[in-house]
Amino acid sequence: MSKKLYIKTWGCQMNVYDSKKMADVLAPLGYASTEEPADADLMILNTCHIREKATEKVFSDLGRLRNHKEAKADKGEKALIAVAGCVAQAEGSVIMDRANYVDMVFGPQTYHLLPEMIMKATGGKRVVNTDFPPESKFDNLPEASATQGASAFLSVQEGCDKFCTFCVVPYTRGAEFSRPAAQVLDEARKMVDQGAREITLLGQNVNAYHGAGADGATVDLASLIAELASINGLARIRYTTSHPNDMSDALLDAHGSIEKLMPFLHLPVQSGSDRILERMNRKHTAAHYVDIIARLKQKRPDIALSSDFIVGFPGETDDDHKATMELVRTIGFSSCYSFKYSPRPGTPGAAMGGMIPEHTKDARLQELQALLFAQQLSFNQTFTGKTVPVLFDRKGDRDGQLMGKSPWMQSVYVIAPQRLLGEITDVNIEKAFQNGMSGSIVTISADSTPSEKREAA
Repeated sequence: MSKKLYIKTWGCQMNVYDSKKMADVLAPLGYASTEEPADADLMILNTCHIREKATEKVFSDLGRLRNHKEAKADKGEKALIAVAGCVAQAEGSVIMDRANYVDMVFGPQTYHLLPEMIMKATGGKRVVNTDFPPESKFDNLPEASATQGASAFLSVQEGCDKFCTFCVVPYTRGAEFSRPAAQVLDEARKMVDQGAREITLLGQNVNAYHGAGADGATVDLASLIAELASINGLARIRYTTSHPNDMSDALLDAHGSIEKLMPFLHLPVQSGSDRILERMNRKHTAAHYVDIIARLKQKRPDIALSSDFIVGFPGETDDDHKATMELVRTIGFSSCYSFKYSPRPGTPGAAMGGMIPEHTKDARLQELQALLFAQQLSFNQTFTGKTVPVLFDRKGDRDGQLMGKSPWMQSVYVIAPQRLLGEITDVNIEKAFQNGMSGSIVTISADSTPSEKREAA
């Protein structure tokens, strides 16, 4: 008998990848995905601990799922509720104590054990599994059962050894682990066979990748990208998220020499103040970050840059904030993520003195975002009137509209025939906005074949 699976996912692309893998694990048990929790026999919240008030948002959603579970019970049907991901890993016992209707809580390293956990929960036993198993989950997860589309995500590295004082990742995802290169390449080839034209390599600290090679030697990220670039049919390669201290010379060189590696890099810096970077335990200075970007631009002059910023970290002064603003002006970003600092339980930052008042954090964030948004708009405006190759990977909100990505990670909207979905096609950019661009398809000729259009793009 077919069963229904509902998964709600918060957070990074790693969580999105994990949710797909959970669905793959459960498919042989008869679970088919549904968008409606009321229809589900198993409801999973795949959580993220990065955002502010993450735990409270989980409990808010759990209350709604409880209503669905009780409605099922009234009809004599059984439904299970599970909490997965980083909030589950960090606060599993709290969740079980506060919500006695939750059947399962499990961390990011245990998804391959889902069948066993479900069997116990179905038998009436509440399950908490926040261990770090000795075996890698990647060795025990099934192959993907369905394509992700033209733009696919591939997890190659997990965990982090950096221990930034604001971050829970080392505690929820564990120590750095890199998948063997052959395993990554095999999954990438399958993705391409399923229609992927672009693959983004994922990791909490992906540029620290050091997977085992076929000959027993260690393969770094630059070498892995070079091997991926040899896959026929794969047109674009990206990677996220990185740490400045792992931007090796080989990786910088790869940006200049590997054509399939897109001219875009997301490299979080968090602050422009050396004093705050030290308090964050980032182990690099602002000058080091600026030097990396300068060397990168020498290798790939057209590269677009993105970063993460935290404002209002404990002890941050007006001068520290001004240093961040100055770094942003020095670098010039195409897009960024910026947040107010909020303490994460169990992290060193949460125990620091010098917490910044909310109104001060608000003012600093608004000032920073005004500059970042202006840079983003200015960057996009430089493309007006230019022709850009766009990979169309999804339908737009309007009838007849397609959405895609430029090599520089900009969203591009056009009115175009649906047959171009999954294709890389030239677009003349006509309008630029802060969050994207719009334009029209460049017509090659009426009798060109799809493959000819692909080569022309």
